[in-house]
Amino acid sequence: MKANGWCNLSGFIHDDALVLLNSEANELLPSADVLHVKRNIYQGAIDPSLPEDDIRRKEVTHIAVQLADDQIPADTKLKQLYRSDILTEFVRRVQMKDQLYRCADEFQALNIVALHPGSRHAWHYDTTECTVTLLLQAAEVGGEFTFLPNSRTDDTENRMAVDNLLAGDVSQAQTFARGAGTFTLFRGGYSLHGVTQVEGNRPRISAILTYDEQPDRVIDDEINIRIYGKRVESILARRKA
Repeated sequence: MKANGWCNLSGFIHDDALVLLNSEANELLPSADVLHVKRNIYQGAIDPSLPEDDIRRKEVTHIAVQLADDQIPADTKLKQLYRSDILTEFVRRVQMKDQLYRCADEFQALNIVALHPGSRHAWHYDTTECTVTLLLQAAEVGGEFTFLPNSRTDDTENRMAVDNLLAGDVSQAQTFARGAGTFTLFRGGYSLHGVTQVEGNRPRISAILTYDEQPDRVIDDEINIRIYGKRVESILARRKA
């Protein structure tokens, strides 16, 4: 983790438990929203100071079937796994943090994401540093996690490498294939990353578990609306009203 910024643990979930978790996800996904997420790599508003032809101003749309945390029942085994203090402590140790908390955001804490054949996950940085993924169902072909290692810090960004990647040059990117049941810890706030196009006949299904060094941090409404669309926009509008 210290050397590479990621840690890939194959077979982290026992086979019988994986069957149960995958079954839960497949039962819930028919009620999920099909999200058409249009964003730049920073998941925020475009910086108007950049030149019009700057590739970092480019917004890319990815399509995913996605359940936000508020759509995943508390009695599911997947949510119980996420809320496990043992797992949270394990992630804290691997991430080498003095303290770590489960995300307090009502939408982003735990997500289930299905990428159907023909879909991919566009290049982006995560909004929190300690995002963890559990692959519940692998794609038949494709759907590989690809990233540009340590492409930015808190103070600067390797603009040349980022611009080259956005222009289609993947020579500096890394990819690792994963089987179902693999638990991946990844500093997604510092490495530009995405998922290659899914091919074959079955979707790629993953659970996204989000943690934070601050106990009560929530994500900006603008970012949540950008990610989750009209449903969350309506919830937040009713609350403000």
